[in-house]
Amino acid sequence: MSNATDAGLGQVSRFSVPLLGFGVFAVATNEFVLAGMLPHLEDSLHVSTAAAGQVVTVYALACAVLGPVLATVTAAWSRRVVLLGAALVYLVGTVGAAVAPNYALLLVAQAVAAAGTGLFVPVGASSGASLVPPEKRGRAIATVLTGFTAATAFGAPIGTAFGSRFGWRGTMWFVAALAVVGIVGLLTLVPRNIPVPPAESLRRRFVPLADPRVLTTLATTALAFTSVYVLYTYIADIFDGATGGSGGKTATLMFVLGVISIVGSYLAGIVTDRIGGRGVMAICLVWVAVCLALVQVFSGSFPASVGFIAVFAVACFSMSAPQQHRLIGLNPPLASVLVSLHSSILYVAIALAGAIGGAGLSIGGSGSLGYIAAVIAVLGLAFSELAHRLTQRKAAVVAGSAEPAQEAAVTS
Repeated sequence: MSNATDAGLGQVSRFSVPLLGFGVFAVATNEFVLAGMLPHLEDSLHVSTAAAGQVVTVYALACAVLGPVLATVTAAWSRRVVLLGAALVYLVGTVGAAVAPNYALLLVAQAVAAAGTGLFVPVGASSGASLVPPEKRGRAIATVLTGFTAATAFGAPIGTAFGSRFGWRGTMWFVAALAVVGIVGLLTLVPRNIPVPPAESLRRRFVPLADPRVLTTLATTALAFTSVYVLYTYIADIFDGATGGSGGKTATLMFVLGVISIVGSYLAGIVTDRIGGRGVMAICLVWVAVCLALVQVFSGSFPASVGFIAVFAVACFSMSAPQQHRLIGLNPPLASVLVSLHSSILYVAIALAGAIGGAGLSIGGSGSLGYIAAVIAVLGLAFSELAHRLTQRKAAVVAGSAEPAQEAAVTS
């Protein structure tokens, strides 16, 4: 069965959009899967836990930097060609990581894979929207980007469990196999003539950064998710006392975190529509800060750790929807650019978490990471409130300048 669209594509397979979602799942799994493999990386490559954590940092930083650049360079290319090229680059980098003989080459290989991820995710989302009628585009984008959430909820735990049996290199081969399946799907199910959107310069992508409201809102996102990813990146070390170094138990913690986060994110979207993004962010950041400050209390027992993760997960990944809501409200005509900046900032947060967590681990050990992350969450709350004040001030200025114009219109 096929579904027709009004985008000049003729007949499009009903599996095209879900396939793009699977592609995002495949390329995003690599970003998260090594978080549960840090002890294996330490033993295999003879590096410290802090150094192993920088594998996650390098991957995220490469996504943040290379993604927007490559998207701009390939803006006029066939969408199918870009998707296949991104998937192939990702596959080459992942295979390179699987066979990397040393730490330095592993970092290089991960950066190559990250370039593919950073390009595939936004192009996959926009292509999914182009494959369906206008009234179904929001649902198509959500379907594609669900792959990113699924990578956290299912890809990383499965990869971690796989790696506990076959080593971290086995995990990388598992991730590479997912990419091969995705590439075959792209070749067979994605149309050749997906409409190419108008080219957008790299400079235009950064125009909103001149607005202090946008900057402080993005800073809120960076701080909020840095606090969350400190725990996620070093989850194996933080809960080592509870898991006894078991990859299977670490995978269980990651699975619980991912599944409940999906529910939490959905509920956050509903609550955001009712009370606004500022209120949801305040609730989430206080929730996250308190949990992080108490993580040491629950990290010594596996049942207690599972319970802690379940509570933490309700809020930890629920902050993306309210932050995107706030950003779009600042300048609706630039919604796509603002959402793109939000995505890049998430990669920056993951990179910062790896770096800050690594430094904290070296100085104060794993027991210090919860407190460090809690402080970052509190800073995020401060920036969230600052962003709100700046937004209110701007609204007051606009309202004040509109009143004389209205009075002049009345008197004339």
